[in-house]
Amino acid sequence: MATYICLMKFTDQGIKEIKEAPERIEKAFKTLEAMGGRIVEFYTTMGEYDYVAIAEGPSDEVAMTFLLGLGAAGNVRTTTLKAFNREEFVKLVKRLP
Repeated sequence: MATYICLMKFTDQGIKEIKEAPERIEKAFKTLEAMGGRIVEFYTTMGEYDYVAIAEGPSDEVAMTFLLGLGAAGNVRTTTLKAFNREEFVKLVKRLP
């Protein structure tokens, strides 16, 4: 499965409804699982981003669909990075001409 690092910031709506955040997070975990992916790690952070999640998904299309739904809910805005672990990076480098 592909790995994604998702950086999230609260929207005005998200911070106003912060008391519901634990339930929203649990729902997001279950939604991604139903789509064939999973949240590997999830952190609430201080600084520029409010949440950081490391997720796995079966495809970029699944990841994008999940992220569009997350954004459409209106509580967070996301910046997502597709990530490659060390072994994947080594394989890519070996393919260089």
